[in-house]
Amino acid sequence: MKRLTISLMVLFSFIPLCASSAIDNNRAKDKNIKIVQALYSDFAKRDISVVLQRFDPKIEWNEAENFPYADGNPYVGPNAVVEGVFNRPGTEWDYWNLPEQKYHEEKNGDIIVTGRYKAKNKETGEIISTQFVHMW
Repeated sequence: MKRLTISLMVLFSFIPLCASSAIDNNRAKDKNIKIVQALYSDFAKRDISVVLQRFDPKIEWNEAENFPYADGNPYVGPNAVVEGVFNRPGTEWDYWNLPEQKYHEEKNGDIIVTGRYKAKNKETGEIISTQFVHMW
């Protein structure tokens, strides 16, 4: 009986450490997702100056292969992203929105955002609703 009691005490003394570690991991996870959510929120408000402040000065931005804006991959630095990516939809589309986003965090801390682009082409009038996946 004494042996069982010791084992249980060791187990119970370990539980708070595991719980504390899980809480710390959840806080870090929430923080990473909140940073990326804030970025999308600022972008939706068209507050590009704030978006750019959130970018690392050495950001490397890649558009998806075969996407028309991938012609400059990789875009290095915030100004390259603005000129090669952000400015282009305004000249080609009446609107370009990301109304739906879901945020996921990988074990390595990467944030994956899935959702849909909704846009209307200025020249053709075509409206698109297409899936996207962004990796941060």
